[in-house]
Amino acid sequence: MLYAVFMSSVLPPFPQPQEPFDAPQLLDVGPAAEELCLRADAARNRARLLEAAARLIAEHGVAGVTMEAVAAAAEVGKGTVFRRFGDRTGLLMALLDHSARRLQADFLGGPPPLGPGAPPVERLRAFGVAVLYRAAEQLDLQLAAQPEPTRRHAHPSMAALRTHVTVLLRQIQPDADCELLAHTLLGYLDPALIHHLTRQCGMPMERLEAGWIDLVARVTRTEPPR
Repeated sequence: MLYAVFMSSVLPPFPQPQEPFDAPQLLDVGPAAEELCLRADAARNRARLLEAAARLIAEHGVAGVTMEAVAAAAEVGKGTVFRRFGDRTGLLMALLDHSARRLQADFLGGPPPLGPGAPPVERLRAFGVAVLYRAAEQLDLQLAAQPEPTRRHAHPSMAALRTHVTVLLRQIQPDADCELLAHTLLGYLDPALIHHLTRQCGMPMERLEAGWIDLVARVTRTEPPR
């Protein structure tokens, strides 16, 4: 399954997690009607800017995405783009977040084996394969939008992936230090490493996929699929 970032459709409602999370849920106090209207307008404007940025990437690559170019493509003032995203990195991160939310929707509430309903080790295998191909498809964008090293692991999208992997590991190996093992597994899926292996070393994606399946088997002490 590929996870292209160039999506113009509105995402479905975010599914409720079907796994135990330790963090408490805060109460959601409903906004006033006029605030809802303002939020709807802001969401439409944001989607319009992201669609313009996605078109530029499809036509010119990541290098073609500048705040000025996005403003021109969306037919808005440059200041609007800066107010919405802050800077170019913020814009690229917003594109990645859109794709990350779709991936999260799939592994939290989609069909098995990526989603609930399959044994945890099968879900872990499917998760890594999905992230691998998503990263390969969006590699230039992911590298350009990566936060600086001291903030990378604290980013919300990375924290969501790490939580998911930790939960699956606890179901497979409850006596292990699953939080640290999750960091180890996610290191294999790092975009910079995938760039090095595929573009600089010329490794095919099939080898990386097989490597992930083997790594999961060794870390979880389970038999690889036959």
